[in-house]
Amino acid sequence: MSPLQIGIVVFPRVTQLDFTGPLQVFSSVPGAEVHLIWKRIEPVASDSVLTITPTVSFADCPQLDVICVPGGFGTDDMINDEEMLAFLRKQAAEAKYITSVCTGSLVLGAAGLLRGFRAATHWTAMDFLSAFGATPTRTRVCVDRNRVTGGGVTAGIDFALTLVSLLVDRRTAEAIQLRLEYNPAPPFNAGSPDTAPPEVLALMKEKIAASQLRRGEMIARAAARTKSAHATPSP
Repeated sequence: MSPLQIGIVVFPRVTQLDFTGPLQVFSSVPGAEVHLIWKRIEPVASDSVLTITPTVSFADCPQLDVICVPGGFGTDDMINDEEMLAFLRKQAAEAKYITSVCTGSLVLGAAGLLRGFRAATHWTAMDFLSAFGATPTRTRVCVDRNRVTGGGVTAGIDFALTLVSLLVDRRTAEAIQLRLEYNPAPPFNAGSPDTAPPEVLALMKEKIAASQLRRGEMIARAAARTKSAHATPSP
């Protein structure tokens, strides 16, 4: 039996926890081969001090069973990066599962891969998903046929464990969860806009206002392109 081929794309200003959480889970799947993918084999700077070294280039990547796009500020550039979008479309044609974590769902959307699907994303990006024909879903993990999308950042572990239960079985996923001692008990109840203190939510919205405006501009540009690609020619 051929090993599962699981690929996570990385890109400049990716949020490292978006993919390192799932990476740890996927690396525990018996017999799975996990790839970190970028255009070239060269160091990729994350949105923190961590720099990532891809393991395979777009050109040399094997056909994947799972293609996963993490999020981060870099997604604002990736949604209009034709090389990235073409790679995702090519892999998605034969992949068993097309997945994302956090704002990686926006990149899937820009590639035309979420049209008609429900999808999760980071709370700050929820209003942008519909521009790509997706139905925003406020949940930690959203499974809609072979699209599996995770919410913001820390939801990546929940997403990966859910996906392992679909790829292999629940017992394998539970064993990985136990190995990682994934038993979260956050010190504060501020991890969602629904539960965060109003003053904390207001502070965060103020801090991200400028980046939200830029993201909106990039989304509009990407959405116009995808709508044009799906337009039906006049008879």
